Amino acid sequence: MTEPPPVRAQRDVVLVVDDSPDTLSFLTEAIERSGATVLVAVGGDLALALVDEITPDVILLDAMMPGLDGFETCRRLKAKPQLAGVPVIFMTGLSETEHIVKGLSAGGIDYVTKPIAPDEILARIRVHLASARAAQSARAALDTAGRTLFAVSEDGAVLWSTPQAGRLLAGLASDPSGALALPARARDWLRGRLTGTANPLTLTDPGGAAYALSFIGRTPDEILLRLSPEERAAGVERLRARLPVTGREAEVLLWLSRGKSSRDIGEILGLSHRTVTKHLEGIYAKLGVENRTAASIIAARHLQD
Repeated sequence: MTEPPPVRAQRDVVLVVDDSPDTLSFLTEAIERSGATVLVAVGGDLALALVDEITPDVILLDAMMPGLDGFETCRRLKAKPQLAGVPVIFMTGLSETEHIVKGLSAGGIDYVTKPIAPDEILARIRVHLASARAAQSARAALDTAGRTLFAVSEDGAVLWSTPQAGRLLAGLASDPSGALALPARARDWLRGRLTGTANPLTLTDPGGAAYALSFIGRTPDEILLRLSPEERAAGVERLRARLPVTGREAEVLLWLSRGKSSRDIGEILGLSHRTVTKHLEGIYAKLGVENRTAASIIAARHLQD
Protein backbone atom coordinates (compact mmCIF):
# COMPACT_ATOMS: atom_id res chain seq x y z
CA MET A 1 0.00 0.00 0.00
CA THR A 2 1.34 3.41 -0.93
CA GLU A 3 2.06 5.61 2.06
CA PRO A 4 0.46 9.06 2.00
CA PRO A 5 2.86 11.95 1.40
CA PRO A 6 4.16 13.63 4.56
CA VAL A 7 2.18 16.61 5.78
CA ARG A 8 4.18 19.78 5.38
CA ALA A 9 4.19 22.23 8.24
CA GLN A 10 2.78 25.59 7.34
CA ARG A 11 5.52 28.12 6.70
CA ASP A 12 5.61 31.32 8.73
CA VAL A 13 5.03 34.45 6.67
CA VAL A 14 7.29 37.43 7.44
CA LEU A 15 6.59 40.83 5.90
CA VAL A 16 9.68 43.04 5.54
CA VAL A 17 9.02 46.73 4.93
CA ASP A 18 12.13 48.75 4.02
CA ASP A 19 13.14 51.13 1.24
CA SER A 20 16.74 49.85 1.15
CA PRO A 21 17.40 47.16 -1.53
CA ASP A 22 20.47 45.96 0.39
CA THR A 23 18.51 45.47 3.61
CA LEU A 24 15.68 43.71 1.79
CA SER A 25 18.09 41.35 0.05
CA PHE A 26 20.00 40.59 3.25
CA LEU A 27 16.88 39.93 5.33
CA THR A 28 15.12 37.92 2.62
CA GLU A 29 18.06 35.55 2.33
CA ALA A 30 18.47 35.12 6.09
CA ILE A 31 14.77 34.59 6.81
CA GLU A 32 14.18 32.20 3.91
CA ARG A 33 17.11 30.08 5.14
CA SER A 34 15.21 29.70 8.43
CA GLY A 35 12.28 28.14 6.55
CA ALA A 36 9.89 31.10 6.50
CA THR A 37 8.24 32.80 3.54
CA VAL A 38 9.21 36.43 2.99
CA LEU A 39 6.97 39.17 1.62
CA VAL A 40 8.59 42.46 0.65
CA ALA A 41 7.27 46.02 0.52
CA VAL A 42 9.50 48.99 -0.30
CA GLY A 43 7.18 51.53 1.32
CA GLY A 44 4.48 51.93 3.92
CA ASP A 45 1.67 52.44 1.40
CA LEU A 46 2.63 49.24 -0.41
CA ALA A 47 2.68 47.34 2.87
CA LEU A 48 -0.82 48.58 3.72
CA ALA A 49 -2.12 47.36 0.37
CA LEU A 50 -0.35 44.01 0.64
CA VAL A 51 -1.77 43.07 4.04
CA ASP A 52 -5.29 43.40 2.66
CA GLU A 53 -4.45 40.40 0.46
CA ILE A 54 -2.25 38.32 2.80
CA THR A 55 -1.99 38.45 6.59
CA PRO A 56 1.63 37.96 7.71
CA ASP A 57 2.62 36.25 10.96
CA VAL A 58 5.16 38.94 11.86
CA ILE A 59 6.23 42.29 10.38
CA LEU A 60 9.73 43.80 10.25
CA LEU A 61 9.35 47.53 9.72
CA ASP A 62 11.95 50.19 8.94
CA ALA A 63 11.32 53.25 11.09
CA MET A 64 12.75 55.87 8.72
CA MET A 65 11.36 55.70 5.19
CA PRO A 66 10.53 58.47 2.72
CA GLY A 67 6.86 59.36 2.41
CA LEU A 68 4.94 57.32 4.95
CA ASP A 69 7.43 56.63 7.75
CA GLY A 70 7.49 53.46 9.81
CA PHE A 71 5.74 54.97 12.82
CA GLU A 72 2.67 56.08 10.84
CA THR A 73 2.74 52.87 8.81
CA CYS A 74 2.64 50.89 12.05
CA ARG A 75 -0.30 52.87 13.37
CA ARG A 76 -2.26 52.23 10.19
CA LEU A 77 -1.31 48.55 10.12
CA LYS A 78 -2.41 48.01 13.72
CA ALA A 79 -5.71 49.76 12.99
CA LYS A 80 -6.63 46.82 10.75
CA PRO A 81 -8.54 44.21 12.80
CA GLN A 82 -6.76 41.25 11.17
CA LEU A 83 -3.37 42.65 12.25
CA ALA A 84 -4.24 43.45 15.87
CA GLY A 85 -2.33 40.43 17.15
CA VAL A 86 0.50 40.43 14.58
CA PRO A 87 3.83 41.43 16.17
CA VAL A 88 5.66 44.38 14.58
CA ILE A 89 9.42 44.64 15.09
CA PHE A 90 10.96 48.01 14.24
CA MET A 91 14.30 48.23 12.47
CA THR A 92 16.12 51.49 12.93
CA GLY A 93 19.50 53.13 12.98
CA LEU A 94 18.13 55.42 15.66
CA SER A 95 18.86 54.31 19.20
CA GLU A 96 17.62 57.40 21.02
CA THR A 97 15.03 56.66 23.68
CA GLU A 98 12.46 58.99 22.13
CA HIS A 99 12.45 57.01 18.87
CA ILE A 100 12.21 53.70 20.70
CA VAL A 101 9.25 54.98 22.73
CA LYS A 102 7.66 56.37 19.57
CA GLY A 103 7.89 52.98 17.87
CA LEU A 104 6.40 51.11 20.82
CA SER A 105 3.65 53.71 21.18
CA ALA A 106 2.77 53.27 17.51
CA GLY A 107 2.07 49.58 18.14
CA GLY A 108 5.47 47.96 17.78
CA ILE A 109 6.38 45.15 20.15
CA ASP A 110 10.18 45.27 19.80
CA TYR A 111 13.01 46.95 17.92
CA VAL A 112 16.46 46.15 16.57
CA THR A 113 19.12 48.65 15.57
CA LYS A 114 21.01 48.60 12.29
CA PRO A 115 23.29 47.04 11.22
CA ILE A 116 21.15 43.98 11.95
CA ALA A 117 22.69 40.70 13.10
CA PRO A 118 20.93 37.75 11.40
CA ASP A 119 20.93 35.52 14.50
CA GLU A 120 19.42 38.31 16.61
CA ILE A 121 16.57 39.15 14.25
CA LEU A 122 15.71 35.46 13.74
CA ALA A 123 15.69 34.87 17.49
CA ARG A 124 13.37 37.84 18.03
CA ILE A 125 11.05 36.61 15.29
CA ARG A 126 10.83 33.16 16.93
CA VAL A 127 10.11 34.60 20.38
CA HIS A 128 7.40 36.99 19.21
CA LEU A 129 5.78 34.41 16.95
CA ALA A 130 5.53 31.98 19.88
CA SER A 131 4.02 34.66 22.13
CA ALA A 132 1.54 35.78 19.47
CA ARG A 133 0.39 32.22 18.84
CA ALA A 134 -0.03 31.53 22.54
CA ALA A 135 -2.16 34.66 22.88
CA GLN A 136 -4.15 33.72 19.76
CA SER A 137 -4.81 30.22 21.13
CA ALA A 138 -5.97 31.66 24.46
CA ARG A 139 -8.36 34.06 22.74
CA ALA A 140 -9.67 31.29 20.49
CA ALA A 141 -10.32 29.17 23.58
CA LEU A 142 -12.19 32.03 25.22
CA ASP A 143 -14.17 32.52 22.03
CA THR A 144 -15.09 28.84 21.83
CA ALA A 145 -16.36 29.09 25.39
CA GLY A 146 -18.56 32.00 24.33
CA ARG A 147 -16.53 34.61 26.19
CA THR A 148 -16.92 37.93 24.41
CA LEU A 149 -13.90 39.60 25.97
CA PHE A 150 -11.68 42.40 24.74
CA ALA A 151 -9.01 44.75 26.07
CA VAL A 152 -8.67 48.49 25.67
CA SER A 153 -6.19 51.18 26.63
CA GLU A 154 -7.17 54.01 28.99
CA ASP A 155 -8.23 56.17 26.04
CA GLY A 156 -10.58 53.45 24.79
CA ALA A 157 -8.48 52.09 21.90
CA VAL A 158 -9.16 48.37 21.36
CA LEU A 159 -5.94 46.40 21.88
CA TRP A 160 -7.29 42.90 21.22
CA SER A 161 -10.54 41.00 21.23
CA THR A 162 -11.85 37.48 20.96
CA PRO A 163 -13.38 36.91 17.51
CA GLN A 164 -16.96 37.05 18.83
CA ALA A 165 -16.29 40.30 20.70
CA GLY A 166 -14.68 41.73 17.58
CA ARG A 167 -17.80 41.02 15.53
CA LEU A 168 -20.02 42.64 18.16
CA LEU A 169 -17.77 45.71 18.39
CA ALA A 170 -17.77 46.08 14.61
CA GLY A 171 -21.56 46.25 14.71
CA LEU A 172 -21.69 48.73 17.57
CA ALA A 173 -19.27 51.37 16.28
CA SER A 174 -17.64 52.31 13.00
CA ASP A 175 -14.27 53.93 12.50
CA PRO A 176 -13.11 55.48 9.19
CA SER A 177 -9.86 53.50 9.42
CA GLY A 178 -11.70 50.21 9.83
CA ALA A 179 -10.24 49.75 13.32
CA LEU A 180 -12.31 48.31 16.15
CA ALA A 181 -13.32 51.08 18.52
CA LEU A 182 -15.52 51.79 21.49
CA PRO A 183 -18.57 53.96 20.78
CA ALA A 184 -18.33 57.49 22.21
CA ARG A 185 -20.81 56.65 24.99
CA ALA A 186 -18.67 53.69 26.00
CA ARG A 187 -15.50 55.81 26.13
CA ASP A 188 -17.29 58.27 28.44
CA TRP A 189 -18.46 55.33 30.57
CA LEU A 190 -14.90 53.95 30.70
CA ARG A 191 -13.51 57.24 32.00
CA GLY A 192 -16.13 57.23 34.74
CA ARG A 193 -15.39 53.60 35.55
CA LEU A 194 -11.68 54.26 35.94
CA THR A 195 -12.25 57.17 38.32
CA GLY A 196 -14.95 55.55 40.39
CA THR A 197 -17.64 52.93 39.97
CA ALA A 198 -20.17 52.46 37.23
CA ASN A 199 -22.86 49.95 36.44
CA PRO A 200 -22.64 47.97 33.19
CA LEU A 201 -23.51 50.12 30.18
CA THR A 202 -26.14 48.98 27.68
CA LEU A 203 -25.18 49.44 24.01
CA THR A 204 -27.53 48.88 21.10
CA ASP A 205 -26.53 47.89 17.57
CA PRO A 206 -28.30 49.19 14.42
CA GLY A 207 -30.57 46.14 14.45
CA GLY A 208 -31.84 46.92 17.94
CA ALA A 209 -29.98 44.13 19.75
CA ALA A 210 -28.76 45.26 23.18
CA TYR A 211 -25.50 44.31 24.89
CA ALA A 212 -24.16 44.99 28.36
CA LEU A 213 -20.61 46.37 28.53
CA SER A 214 -19.00 45.49 31.85
CA PHE A 215 -15.62 45.95 33.51
CA ILE A 216 -13.70 42.74 34.31
CA GLY A 217 -10.30 43.94 35.52
CA ARG A 218 -7.09 45.60 34.48
CA THR A 219 -3.33 45.16 34.19
CA PRO A 220 -0.80 48.01 33.95
CA ASP A 221 -1.26 48.02 30.15
CA GLU A 222 -4.77 46.75 29.48
CA ILE A 223 -8.34 47.17 30.70
CA LEU A 224 -10.35 43.98 30.26
CA LEU A 225 -14.01 44.39 29.31
CA ARG A 226 -16.85 42.05 28.37
CA LEU A 227 -19.78 42.40 25.99
CA SER A 228 -22.75 40.16 26.66
CA PRO A 229 -26.36 40.11 25.51
CA GLU A 230 -28.33 42.37 27.82
CA GLU A 231 -30.51 40.04 29.89
CA ARG A 232 -33.63 42.18 29.82
CA ALA A 233 -33.34 42.90 26.11
CA ALA A 234 -32.64 39.24 25.36
CA GLY A 235 -35.75 38.25 27.32
CA VAL A 236 -37.90 40.78 25.49
CA GLU A 237 -36.63 39.56 22.11
CA ARG A 238 -37.35 35.96 23.06
CA LEU A 239 -40.93 36.77 24.06
CA ARG A 240 -41.48 38.77 20.88
CA ALA A 241 -40.18 35.89 18.77
CA ARG A 242 -42.21 33.19 20.50
CA LEU A 243 -45.46 34.91 21.38
CA PRO A 244 -47.94 37.06 19.38
CA VAL A 245 -47.13 40.26 21.30
CA THR A 246 -45.74 43.67 20.42
CA GLY A 247 -42.40 44.97 21.69
CA ARG A 248 -44.01 47.01 24.46
CA GLU A 249 -46.28 44.12 25.44
CA ALA A 250 -43.21 41.87 25.61
CA GLU A 251 -41.57 44.34 28.03
CA VAL A 252 -44.66 44.39 30.23
CA LEU A 253 -44.90 40.60 30.10
CA LEU A 254 -41.22 40.20 31.05
CA TRP A 255 -41.63 42.25 34.22
CA LEU A 256 -44.91 40.50 34.94
CA SER A 257 -43.09 37.16 34.86
CA ARG A 258 -40.66 38.56 37.42
CA GLY A 259 -43.44 39.22 39.88
CA LYS A 260 -43.72 42.96 39.42
CA SER A 261 -47.02 44.72 40.14
CA SER A 262 -48.73 46.93 37.59
CA ARG A 263 -47.55 49.98 39.52
CA ASP A 264 -43.93 48.72 39.52
CA ILE A 265 -44.08 47.95 35.80
CA GLY A 266 -45.36 51.45 35.12
CA GLU A 267 -42.50 53.02 37.07
CA ILE A 268 -39.88 50.81 35.40
CA LEU A 269 -41.13 51.49 31.87
CA GLY A 270 -42.28 55.07 32.41
CA LEU A 271 -45.95 54.24 31.73
CA SER A 272 -49.13 55.27 33.46
CA HIS A 273 -51.11 52.70 35.43
CA ARG A 274 -53.91 52.91 32.86
CA THR A 275 -51.51 52.23 29.98
CA VAL A 276 -50.06 49.19 31.76
CA THR A 277 -53.57 47.88 32.33
CA LYS A 278 -54.40 48.27 28.62
CA HIS A 279 -51.24 46.39 27.67
CA LEU A 280 -52.14 43.60 30.10
CA GLU A 281 -55.61 43.32 28.59
CA GLY A 282 -54.04 42.98 25.14
CA ILE A 283 -51.61 40.35 26.40
CA TYR A 284 -54.39 38.27 28.02
CA ALA A 285 -56.41 38.34 24.80
CA LYS A 286 -53.49 37.34 22.59
CA LEU A 287 -52.37 34.53 24.90
CA GLY A 288 -55.91 33.26 25.51
CA VAL A 289 -55.69 33.62 29.29
CA GLU A 290 -57.79 35.48 31.84
CA ASN A 291 -55.35 36.74 34.47
CA ARG A 292 -51.79 37.81 35.21
CA THR A 293 -50.86 34.52 36.88
CA ALA A 294 -51.58 32.48 33.76
CA ALA A 295 -49.79 35.01 31.53
CA SER A 296 -46.80 35.00 33.86
CA ILE A 297 -46.57 31.20 33.75
CA ILE A 298 -46.59 31.20 29.93
CA ALA A 299 -43.90 33.89 29.79
CA ALA A 300 -41.70 32.10 32.34
CA ARG A 301 -41.91 28.85 30.37
CA HIS A 302 -40.73 30.54 27.19
CA LEU A 303 -37.95 32.43 28.97
CA GLN A 304 -36.57 29.26 30.57
CA ASP A 305 -36.62 27.01 27.48
